Amino acid sequence: MEATTVNPTPRDRMRPLRYMWRVPLLLLHVLFGILICVFVLSWAGGVMKNGREPLAHRTIRLWSTMLLGIFGFRSLRFGKPLPDPVLFVANHTSWLDIELLHSQRAACFVAKAEIARWPLVGWMAARGGTIFHRRGSNHSLASVMALMVERLREGRSVAVFPEGGTGHNGVLRVFHARIFQAALDAEVPVQPVALRFARQGRRVIDAGFRDDESFMGNFVRLLGEPPLDVEVHFLEPVAVSADGRRRMAEASRERIALALDTDTAA
Repeated sequence: MEATTVNPTPRDRMRPLRYMWRVPLLLLHVLFGILICVFVLSWAGGVMKNGREPLAHRTIRLWSTMLLGIFGFRSLRFGKPLPDPVLFVANHTSWLDIELLHSQRAACFVAKAEIARWPLVGWMAARGGTIFHRRGSNHSLASVMALMVERLREGRSVAVFPEGGTGHNGVLRVFHARIFQAALDAEVPVQPVALRFARQGRRVIDAGFRDDESFMGNFVRLLGEPPLDVEVHFLEPVAVSADGRRRMAEASRERIALALDTDTAA
């Protein structure tokens, strides 16, 4: 299915106006996030009880949905997420991917360790249950895997990006199979999730990182962009196989790739 690429141009006269109202709203929203971390996430539990979504989960979803709204994004859900605990595996193209999934379902994410050192953002991520991983470190990966299994056995869902980093230009990279071992050890299902930016049902591939684009460059660009739909597709779970982590990874990637290239226009 053909994808569209939307490039900002100097003729977009609305861009300065979008900054004028979005920047103040974003600052207020950051303050709201700090209050949530202090007064909700610091004490509220994060485990489903009797099928009811805990306050912490509802608050995270609200904050994420509002953040996407400030950027002009409308969050849409397709499919149904499995009940906790589950290992969600998703494609990765933008720093907003965590908020996309959180807008529909709260989960503990595995993220690069550098985020933990970011001012304010790192603290907020830690309060939200993020598991930090030092890329290239086998010792860190072993610790991350053990913590993932612990969270899953506690009844909390965990979300990961098996590509190991962000893709560019709509390319879906190879999924690393080792991360699927956590689901096997914790005996929980694996559900692929396709995260997709779209306009009028057609995929927009450059809403994520462009080649050689910095985080701040992407942040500022997206903050001034015209409205977009952000789609969260909860797909059919993959068969769990103790001797087939690679098959699980390939099946997850295939289902996500199919969802990304599907026209969702009504």
